[in-house]
Amino acid sequence: MRVQILVRLLLNPGVRAYLRGLATEFNVSPNAVRTELNNLRKHKVLTSERDGRNIYYRANTGHPLFPELSSMVRKITGIDELVKSVIDRLGNLEAAYLIGDYARGADTGIIDVVLVGEIDRVQLDDFVAKTEAYIDRKIRTLVLLRDEFQRLLGTKSFKPILKLWETGNSISVPDTDMDRRLYPREKLLP
Repeated sequence: MRVQILVRLLLNPGVRAYLRGLATEFNVSPNAVRTELNNLRKHKVLTSERDGRNIYYRANTGHPLFPELSSMVRKITGIDELVKSVIDRLGNLEAAYLIGDYARGADTGIIDVVLVGEIDRVQLDDFVAKTEAYIDRKIRTLVLLRDEFQRLLGTKSFKPILKLWETGNSISVPDTDMDRRLYPREKLLP
């Protein structure tokens, strides 16, 4: 619950939300949301303001850790949701990799993801559009079959490459220092 609230408000610092709206959005009880909102407000991660009968919450952009928290949320969100959705609904995903600026640790607002496998591209495009609107980031996807991916490995456009997810059927990818430092586990998603 706490993570959902942080993601929702840190990705959109200018947006405010109220308790019942968040409870409905997350499909949980208002009491669960209230507990987390009060805790985050107590630690000054969120601010609150009364408007009529509702209390609205928003990210505290003046908090000393706001830039770091916001940056972490932006780098992590979207990518995990994109891969999870592809795994669950969009076809036979063998692997997912991050390339480009986000793989180098730079937040340029563009997330480049390489998906290896047989993916329903129409549904992928629909999901990407929804995710982009939610996280306020551009997501560029490249869908490749396994043999196409193997041919392109090592080219300049695929460096650095970070593994987000891979099936048990291993695809040979060079292991980089950045990969070990940022993603020490074999799989980021279950």
